[in-house]
Amino acid sequence: MAGSVTVVTLKASPFTLTRELPGRTNAYAVAEVRPQVSGVVKERLFTEGALVKAGEPLYQLDDAAYRASAAGAKAALARAEALVESARLKAARTGELARIDAVSAQENEDAIAALRQAEADVGVARAALDSATVVLERARITSPIGGRIGKSSVTAGALVTANQDAALATVQRLDPIYVDVAQSSTELLALRRSLASGKLAGAGRLPVAILLEDGSRYEHDGKLAFSEVSVDPTTGSYLLRVVVPNPDGLLLPGIFVRALVPGGIRADALLVPQPAITRDPQGNASAMVVGADGKVESRPVKVSRAVDGQWLVDEGLAAGDRVIVEGLQKIRPGMPVQATEAGAAPATPAAAPVAPR
Repeated sequence: MAGSVTVVTLKASPFTLTRELPGRTNAYAVAEVRPQVSGVVKERLFTEGALVKAGEPLYQLDDAAYRASAAGAKAALARAEALVESARLKAARTGELARIDAVSAQENEDAIAALRQAEADVGVARAALDSATVVLERARITSPIGGRIGKSSVTAGALVTANQDAALATVQRLDPIYVDVAQSSTELLALRRSLASGKLAGAGRLPVAILLEDGSRYEHDGKLAFSEVSVDPTTGSYLLRVVVPNPDGLLLPGIFVRALVPGGIRADALLVPQPAITRDPQGNASAMVVGADGKVESRPVKVSRAVDGQWLVDEGLAAGDRVIVEGLQKIRPGMPVQATEAGAAPATPAAAPVAPR
């Protein structure tokens, strides 16, 4: 008598291979705020921990000396411009007199040279004014980037010097944010071989899911932006950098996360329920299949990874195979069985007809 078993008919479908990799978050951009001129801090213009915009004033230094220098440079420019006008008029008069031989050619050439020198002096004075203006503007220290600013290392009254080693504050751009993960170079080689052989198709720009420290999935997926061109000889791994949106500021630099990085797409992947796969004492995997003749066959198989209660099949099974998932304890190879598809309603016997009275 044929035994009853439950089977699953395998169907091929595209499947994206992913790899869960540990990583840490890093700021998208970091700028340390340092003074470019020396002076005493007159006022701090920001709130620690707040969001600041690029170009927003952060500190105001005492700029009285710089204002005086700028005013002196402006006056020197005005004086040079006045001398140019005088030299221009003199050169014009000398030129007219030279045409009627009222003055010598030497005097005319000297007047023209004096005009050119005066014009050059105007250029020097204008450059000096520009330089003084730049120095004056740098007395008001602004944010080089937009982002969240940390604590201030100085207060009003502190003396700071140009290009000092200690930063006054640090601004970090956190939206988007980087997630840096490391992948084994062995896995990279295996992936490239599979892509070259045609077993896998490139994953392209598929999204990268982020898992937080508590195991929950972050609501925004990232995208792979960069992979290192060399392998770290101490760890045998290389760096992958993922850009992740962070509009709510939930992710902060230094948080440990895990990234589900897509590695490739298998166009005809087969997934078989885990109860259908058994292993012998040597670890070899096999599956029981109901053949076309209704008898049980034992198939050696190779599986690579577990996916939501199923095994991804590499070898041994094909689309259309009916793999036994229930009733394995009461069957053996070659035994005829009655197969029922998993999830199908069991057949009910027809009711006996009622005899007429």
